[in-house]
Amino acid sequence: MEKLKAWLKKNMVIVFLIGLCIGFGVTTDTFFTTKNVMNLTSQMAINALLATGLTYVIILGGIDISVGSVAALAGVFSAMVGLLFPEMSVFMSIIILVVSALIIGGVCGFFNGIMITKFKVVPMITTLATMTIARGATYIITGGTAVFGLPSQFSWLGAGRLLTTDSHPNGIIPIITLFTVIVVALMHVLLSQTVFGRHVYATGSNLQVAHLSGINTNRVIMKSHILCSIMAALGGVLVASKLQNGQPGACEGYEMYAIASTVLGGTSLSGGSGSVGRAMFGVAIIAVINNGMNLLSISSYWQKVVIGSIILLAVIFDMAQKKKA
Repeated sequence: MEKLKAWLKKNMVIVFLIGLCIGFGVTTDTFFTTKNVMNLTSQMAINALLATGLTYVIILGGIDISVGSVAALAGVFSAMVGLLFPEMSVFMSIIILVVSALIIGGVCGFFNGIMITKFKVVPMITTLATMTIARGATYIITGGTAVFGLPSQFSWLGAGRLLTTDSHPNGIIPIITLFTVIVVALMHVLLSQTVFGRHVYATGSNLQVAHLSGINTNRVIMKSHILCSIMAALGGVLVASKLQNGQPGACEGYEMYAIASTVLGGTSLSGGSGSVGRAMFGVAIIAVINNGMNLLSISSYWQKVVIGSIILLAVIFDMAQKKKA
């Protein structure tokens, strides 16, 4: 019995996710259909990338609220570059999307890292500034209008599907899901199996001790913020690819869902603990709640109330666990 209690306590997020799936499966007729499950994985993709990057930053004891705006900027940038290649191939479209994410994400992440490590501006203020600047830049370069006129090949990564059948002529498995799984898996390995990953945990647990032990903590913080912004930018270019246009208002509020997912997955806001793998359970919970409430025709406004409440409860639970420890 004690072992069961310990397991339930350790894996409460998994139990909660299973309970949600059963609940929506019982109350709706379409939750467990192939179409809905594939749509669900596709919907999870963007948040999964943002939450993956945020996991690194939150383990450090920091925060990044600019990820939604960085995603929008990257999406618009990739769309504008895409207009320069009207005869692009699918391979060329992938190159444009990935390189755009690396450029925009790298620049924004480097800016955040410099402000935090060199100028000692707290992460909340730094990323608030980046959020405002990136969103403003997105509207400036587009004139406040969407970037249309992209070739169909541009949408392959974001909207394409594999494994066609007679009943599913357009394909079953979303390419965006496979791409996200690969990227998230690589980021999980980087955090859990490398020296850099161990340095992230050490820096988040105790910055001064990590520095005294020979870890270049500023470099760890810098790299983590660059990775976080690149993940956000990847999410943004996938949104642009999925919609086949660049929307200046895209990804607004996505930082809320990404932070909620990360915290739900057990990443402590005080730093030092968490994992990409467990953050994905948080991503799944957010996606299942949104999807299930949509199937039940519950207002999107109520969805925001539910997500906000979950964030609050997760933080309270995290604080309670810290006090017990």
